[in-house]
Amino acid sequence: MRYTPIIGTLGYVLSPDGTKVLLIHRNARPDDTHLGKYNGLGGKMHPDEDVVSCMRREIREEAGIECTELTLRGTISWPGFGPKGEDWLGFVFRIDRFEGTPYERNAEGTLSWVPVKDIMSLPLWDGDRHFLPLVFDGDPRAFHGVMPYADGHAVSWSFTRI
Repeated sequence: MRYTPIIGTLGYVLSPDGTKVLLIHRNARPDDTHLGKYNGLGGKMHPDEDVVSCMRREIREEAGIECTELTLRGTISWPGFGPKGEDWLGFVFRIDRFEGTPYERNAEGTLSWVPVKDIMSLPLWDGDRHFLPLVFDGDPRAFHGVMPYADGHAVSWSFTRI
């Protein structure tokens, strides 16, 4: 079977002092697959974009800020992640600097600054608990992972760093 994933970006915006991260609490639409969960910001890449342009556009649209310093922390292949079993390939960024003041909310939910140390206590996709520590750790190497999903749950996780 051909692998033709949806390509997307996922970004974690750090506060200026690096202790908090801007997350969205997906609480605005009852039909949202992500309803009730906290997540980074991001979305699908457009055909005329590279991944950095996509990440900047998504952050601008969802939070109203401009990314001035981004670090690619990793990539993740999510076979079966979509609501109809679609495969996703995500580029995961940490946004270390930005300009502007983030929105308080957008069409998907409420935006809030959460202490990095408290992220794991939030309602997240179960698979996020595997890769989020790699987004915020001190290792400068990018991670590249595979996380198959079935019935809305991660079934395994493996990654390499280079």
